[in-house]
Amino acid sequence: MSTRSQSEPPVDAPQQRATNGQSASDIHLSGDELLLSADSDIAPTLSVVMPTLNEEGGIAQCIEWVKAALEDMQIYGEVVVADSSTDRTPEIAAENGAIVIEPDGKGYGYAYLYAFERVRGDYIAMGDADCTYDFEELPKLLNLVRSGEADMAMGSRLEGEILPGSMPPLHEHVGNPLLTKFLNVFYGAGVSDAHSGMRVFSRDAWETMDCSSTGMEFASEMIMEAGAKDLEIAEKPITYHPREGEANLESFPDGWRHVRFMLVNAPGYLFSAPGFGLSVIGVLSLVLAWSGIEIGSASFGIHTGIGGGLLTLAGFQLMLFGAFSTVSSDPVRGASDPFTTWFTERISLERGATIGSVVLLCGLAYGGFLAVTWVTSGFSALPIAVADVVATVAVVIGLQMVFGSFLLGSVGE
Repeated sequence: MSTRSQSEPPVDAPQQRATNGQSASDIHLSGDELLLSADSDIAPTLSVVMPTLNEEGGIAQCIEWVKAALEDMQIYGEVVVADSSTDRTPEIAAENGAIVIEPDGKGYGYAYLYAFERVRGDYIAMGDADCTYDFEELPKLLNLVRSGEADMAMGSRLEGEILPGSMPPLHEHVGNPLLTKFLNVFYGAGVSDAHSGMRVFSRDAWETMDCSSTGMEFASEMIMEAGAKDLEIAEKPITYHPREGEANLESFPDGWRHVRFMLVNAPGYLFSAPGFGLSVIGVLSLVLAWSGIEIGSASFGIHTGIGGGLLTLAGFQLMLFGAFSTVSSDPVRGASDPFTTWFTERISLERGATIGSVVLLCGLAYGGFLAVTWVTSGFSALPIAVADVVATVAVVIGLQMVFGSFLLGSVGE
């Protein structure tokens, strides 16, 4: 691992090779000279990581593209291939100058995690080894990061050129735009192609992201972490090529894994926001039904009250789920709505149980009052039906508050 500080200006290869009688401008190194082996004493500026699973048809071309990029930039680099193949991919990669490592676990994300721990460059690039990404386009991404304009630079296929046969229409027009929209709304990523696999970032940015996913959702997690931690993401258009070999992607299962991962790591959107909306509608419905207010020709009775009670209970339960998820699961972007903040930061077990008990007792007292009124009238004066619903809602919310406080106290310890 290089010991040069990130704050120091990067030194390109000709500057390192220049002697007293020779200027850096007189030196031009080839890609083969700039691609370093594992035992080289020279610290690479750029580490290019490729996870491979039976990519013997494309790995050699990808490494040649990396060499061309290194020659264009005149910087030292290394290619680290994290291989899980059963074909000749590792042999071909090694013959072409790559450093081949074999991850001790399975998964797309795990291959990257395993490799990133072993790279030596101050900057890290990633991309697939199936010839879909042209690594000769790396310079424009690396320049964004080296200049300080971005912490992570991504190649945008959707704003660039997608060659015929490169991407299924369902992915191009539905899957990728939809998943990108999710990430932009939930995590503030602000990108056009969130699932582009061609990325360059600094070592500091990688350590800040602190990713841990081992599956295909790793690509989403990087964007989620970068957005949640206010890292600067920039994009450049790239050309996306038809792949060499068979695809390892399963459209619907892998797409669902991305969506599921995004949702469970944003409890504010998954639980708290819909819960708050349902609660507001429910409480308003209860008020309209209980008060007898008419709006135009519409009147609200027992059915409105029952519906409002159910919505209020469901909404409050969802908001509790948002609080529990934020405290217990350490999501990428925890719920930060007023209810969750109040419940998780201001409400201790004792205080929450006390508030819940008060609400519970009020509901029981009101229900008891209605029952006594009915009995003392000789079972002739039936209580207002909507009032029964209000009393029931208060009892259930009180119970949820009491036991929810105990649960939050136990998972938060």
